[in-house]
Amino acid sequence: MTGSLLEVIALNVRDAVAAEQGGADRLEVVADMAADGLTPSPETVAAIAAECPLPQMVMLRCDANFIADSDVLDRLSRDAKALAQAGAAGFVFGFLDGSGKVDLTATEALIHAVSPLPWTFHRAVDHAADVQASWRAVRLLPNLATVLTSGSPNGVGEGLPVLRARAEAGDGSIILAGGGLKPAHVPALLDYGIRAFHVGSAVRASWSDPVEWRLVRQWRSLVERD
Repeated sequence: MTGSLLEVIALNVRDAVAAEQGGADRLEVVADMAADGLTPSPETVAAIAAECPLPQMVMLRCDANFIADSDVLDRLSRDAKALAQAGAAGFVFGFLDGSGKVDLTATEALIHAVSPLPWTFHRAVDHAADVQASWRAVRLLPNLATVLTSGSPNGVGEGLPVLRARAEAGDGSIILAGGGLKPAHVPALLDYGIRAFHVGSAVRASWSDPVEWRLVRQWRSLVERD
């Protein structure tokens, strides 16, 4: 990665266009932020692709948890095919089992379903029973682009020590820092060698409001600062 990567959550075309105007590098496209982001429709992805050239990393998630049984995996695999045809550049997913371990069987099944497209393991890693073990499992998975993580279920503010430890362990290049990310956190993250940042509520007045390109521009400048 050269420079820093800025990923902005987009729910629709208006968000996507504002993110591009503000200088974002790519989008995370989701639906229903009240549930922390679920799978959007292929129609939304196609509409964004028609108006905005930014790569779309599309959420694959049926409900507000990290569990995936065979029915969920079948549904998400079908969704992935339709979303890829609509213009998805990659996907965002990741699962835990009932004991809080990374569900490698479920995750690998969906990796196979979306192959050869890249994917992001989302914040399930922060909710694992053993965070270090979850990182050891995730970092070896194929076609992994980034890991969306705040270092803590409670957000980046509490997770900075974990993010620093992961970066020092050699994972800095795959960390996508997000989840309660604030401008005050960025200098420390840059010092750790983390260069990928994920913002959602930080670039809008509230989740019911659209992305504001001026706020995206401010983040673009912030994450590029030496």
